[in-house]
Amino acid sequence: MVSMGKAFWIDQEFDRDRDGRYAVHVRKNLEEFEWGDIAPVRFACAAWRLATPPSLTPGYVRWDRRVLEATCHRNTWDGTLYARVKVVSPLPEELTRSRAWWRDRGWLGWQETFGQYVEPTQQDLARIPFLRATLLVEAPVPLDDLPPEPEGPHDEVEQRAHRAVVVLARELNALVSPVLDQLG
Repeated sequence: MVSMGKAFWIDQEFDRDRDGRYAVHVRKNLEEFEWGDIAPVRFACAAWRLATPPSLTPGYVRWDRRVLEATCHRNTWDGTLYARVKVVSPLPEELTRSRAWWRDRGWLGWQETFGQYVEPTQQDLARIPFLRATLLVEAPVPLDDLPPEPEGPHDEVEQRAHRAVVVLARELNALVSPVLDQLG
């Protein structure tokens, strides 16, 4: 299946209109990076973390409204990189075929505000039951195109962070866009 939509993208225009705010954010948060690893994984994960909410809002990396969360992690087993993406999903067919389980409780699913899926408020949770389905995508991410980790804070950190984020957005797009397309 050919992907029709984009799950992730870099908001170059918003960044450019704000004088390269991602590069400035990276420079201000150099303590987020660890130096001295031959693998690019820790650096790429830190670059991604700095490019996404809540570290940078709105994110330098943007995502489809059905993506609730997207993080990158170093695999403690072998040091590789994996992504963890939480996606809004329709209820499973077993729950939509019949409403016998419903028992007139007025169950609600995902609520939307200005086109964004939102968690119910505490006030809502005190009055109404919610059943919100999500999918959790966890998958390895290839390291091939990631830039090498800089040797230190003065070694093209902003440029390498940008490159790492571009590669991660592309790889996560390849993983998640087909899933979102299938969900409709």
